[in-house]
Amino acid sequence: MTARVEAAILVLALASGVPSMAQKNQHPPKKQQQQQPGHHAGEWLRQHQNLPPEQQRKALENDPQFRNLPPQRQQQLRNQLQRFNSASPEKQKQMLNRMETWEHLTPEQKQQARQLHEQMQQLPPERRQAVRNAVQALRGMPPEARQREIDSESYKKQFSPQERDVLNGASKLPLAPAEPNEPEPPEE
Repeated sequence: MTARVEAAILVLALASGVPSMAQKNQHPPKKQQQQQPGHHAGEWLRQHQNLPPEQQRKALENDPQFRNLPPQRQQQLRNQLQRFNSASPEKQKQMLNRMETWEHLTPEQKQQARQLHEQMQQLPPERRQAVRNAVQALRGMPPEARQREIDSESYKKQFSPQERDVLNGASKLPLAPAEPNEPEPPEE
């Protein structure tokens, strides 16, 4: 069960950064990333979502595999679970939906998402937000329309070549559908 817990919380961390993209260097070694067949990354969180946070924490800490993790990794998982629980119900739903999207990416797509996230982190904060907003807008478009928009004169004027590279890469990933009136989180 802890492999599912860790995978769920890992994907939660990955999903909370750039829409449908990964958080840098927070993925466990590949062996720990493997999930049991038929189990989705958000399954543990969905199953325990309606429990009070204290009961969730106890369920996590009572898991024998969790106890075998290094103390630092245990604390990371506790912190990530706490962040999930402090989010609004709408944000939790959004995170779980993004986890589901992440679950269905190929290993190559996951690597691409990590690389795109690293590129995003190199942008100044206000430009990261502009790119996030553009990704948000692109999410509602079919793939061909996304590419036309990225190649448009408007985008060429609005975004640097590096930013358009990020948008181009993100547009080739299966993006999680936008939630109605979904605000993007401010950069932490």
